[in-house]
Amino acid sequence: MRIIQNDQELELLCSELNQEDFITIDLEFLREKTYYAKLCLIQVANTNTSAIIDPLTAKLNLSPFFDILRNPQITKVFHSGRQDIEILYHISGFIPAPLFDTQIAAMVCGFGDAASYETLVHKICDVSLDKSSRLSDWSSRPLSEIQLQYALSDATYLVDVYKYFKKSLKKNGRLHWMDEETAVLSNPQTYQNDPYTAWQKLRHRSHNAHYLTILRELCAWRELRAQRKNTPRQSLVKDECLLNIAAVCPTCIEDFNQIRNIRKDIVQGKLAQEIIEVIINSKKIPTSQYVKIPKEQSVSNAQAALFELLRLLLKMTAQSSGVAAKLIASEDDLKNFCSSPNCENPILKGWRKELFGDKALALHEGRLSIRYDNIKHRIDIHIDE
Repeated sequence: MRIIQNDQELELLCSELNQEDFITIDLEFLREKTYYAKLCLIQVANTNTSAIIDPLTAKLNLSPFFDILRNPQITKVFHSGRQDIEILYHISGFIPAPLFDTQIAAMVCGFGDAASYETLVHKICDVSLDKSSRLSDWSSRPLSEIQLQYALSDATYLVDVYKYFKKSLKKNGRLHWMDEETAVLSNPQTYQNDPYTAWQKLRHRSHNAHYLTILRELCAWRELRAQRKNTPRQSLVKDECLLNIAAVCPTCIEDFNQIRNIRKDIVQGKLAQEIIEVIINSKKIPTSQYVKIPKEQSVSNAQAALFELLRLLLKMTAQSSGVAAKLIASEDDLKNFCSSPNCENPILKGWRKELFGDKALALHEGRLSIRYDNIKHRIDIHIDE
């Protein structure tokens, strides 16, 4: 097994990786004790070589590896790569390009909504992966042979998985679909966390604009503090406690006695005073700057039948094409289409229009019929030109 621990070894490896038009990449990292992920291992492979880069080695210069990530002639292959790409973006300052995500490819090629890496390796490579090292502390040194082998396998089998999907997508004329689907992964805004949208990730049932505005300000405070201290947001104040604080709105230390499940160290330390300051400032926010409560997406009684027909049409399209319904259209896409079938809807753009959108338009215009064939025992779609 090849472990890269100095600049000379890394330069040699990168010269070898440059020989092909793709590399597979996987990262091992920790973020339980920090806000930002701590990168512990970089696993890379292509057809002819594979290795583990140890970024925790003192003074290891990753510039040659970053040069490969920038090379437009080399495709960077990940599986469910959003977290890995985010980490690489934060340590390098740019997003690797071009990208290929095998989980997205699996959704296009009939492997369901969110096929795991283990599932793909088992079905494509006929190999059952040993995941016993999955929860390892990757920052510890030395790592065992079993741990290293597990880590490297996340890049080596990805080579065959990538080749399988590339061949399948090319055969089906769907290779260009991947460019559209990886556009989100290639957008820097995907990895820029806005503290003032953090509240949207908390589970709550409130529709009170004042309460949600207080919650927004508290979540933004927690997010910014966690970033500044590089500590997990939950270690400062847990979500459930933050919801309770927003409900009570403490403006003095005594008010914290009314808050359920709050830790003593919060009340007795600096956090309580900071929370009080956030609450006081939040109450000064004019109503015009309150959280805008989004209207729940719904369909009228008149549109209900059309919506159900669209759902049936989507299900049939997904089954016949082998593309996951979740990837083709969401429930909100269908509801929006019922209300206004316009070109801004994702189903009327790119490959989605070709696969499903044109049928949806034909249905809306009364040119599409869904029929049961009693002889062939199947449901057919017919479009009048």
